[in-house]
Amino acid sequence: MFPFGTPTVLPKENFDAHADSAALRKAMKGWGCNDEELIEILCRRSNDQRQQIQKVFKTDYGKDLIENIKSETRGNFEDLLVALLTPTLDFYCKEIYDACAGIGTDEDALVEVFCTLSNNEITMIRDRYRELYGKDLENVLIGETSGNFKRLLVSLVNANRDESGITDIEKAKADATALLRAGELRAGTDESTFNSILCQRNYQQLKLIFDEYEKMTGHSFAKAIENEFSGTESDIKDGFLAIFQVITNKHEFFARRLHKSMAGLGTTDKQLIRLVVTRCEIDMGEIKEAFQRLFGESLRDMIKGDTSGSYKHALYALIGEQRSS
Repeated sequence: MFPFGTPTVLPKENFDAHADSAALRKAMKGWGCNDEELIEILCRRSNDQRQQIQKVFKTDYGKDLIENIKSETRGNFEDLLVALLTPTLDFYCKEIYDACAGIGTDEDALVEVFCTLSNNEITMIRDRYRELYGKDLENVLIGETSGNFKRLLVSLVNANRDESGITDIEKAKADATALLRAGELRAGTDESTFNSILCQRNYQQLKLIFDEYEKMTGHSFAKAIENEFSGTESDIKDGFLAIFQVITNKHEFFARRLHKSMAGLGTTDKQLIRLVVTRCEIDMGEIKEAFQRLFGESLRDMIKGDTSGSYKHALYALIGEQRSS
């Protein structure tokens, strides 16, 4: 929503929604479907342009473009194209809804939304969620999560973080000391102190706090989180670590998430799609560099090894890479 890096998907110059609508109609008309044409258009337009194409498509042909896509494509390729055609705010809401639906909760999705977005973005998501699903998002999160992770999400969904950017070194030292006393200097952990500081302070102030903590202890604050929140506390640990990583290096945070979605046996395609779709118009250029630096292989190569067919080629287009066999 708020670009601050190097996008790999940019608005098309000399954009013509009617021409794109006609090309999509032709690609899906008759026997078979021209996947390459779908990729060329839908993966190389901004989300705003894709919304314009949808409106024109319905006006010109009396059909819903998403429903047409669903009838002509299958599997992960279909899911990716539908995600691309969904307004960004609605897409985030759908990811949260899916994360809380059914048996179990997708903590990764909740962490990626609430631990990375601004107050304004979270407020817009909260309001839109109520419009779409008729439910209060805070109440949904309370019902679907528990313990310290629930308290973290409730703090974040209220979108009250200081965003002034004002820093104070003495207050940073005091907070670092408070965190040390709440964790490493006592038996057990005072989770409320971690929650209060990590969810209220502005990002610039938190950077100072993390620096002061490391000066006091000789190790990073991330290590303290790892030590203090382990075992049954894995969800709250992931949430606190996400906040730390987003503040210290947001691009590495998303690179690690992308790697996690494809590492090991099988691919968590829902997570892969979410990350690519939400970051390709913001900072995928920097995320790709961070991925190469952290894992010694390109994001493109990992996608090549874990995906196939039109799905793979669509992902290539979205991360700014050329098609290959």
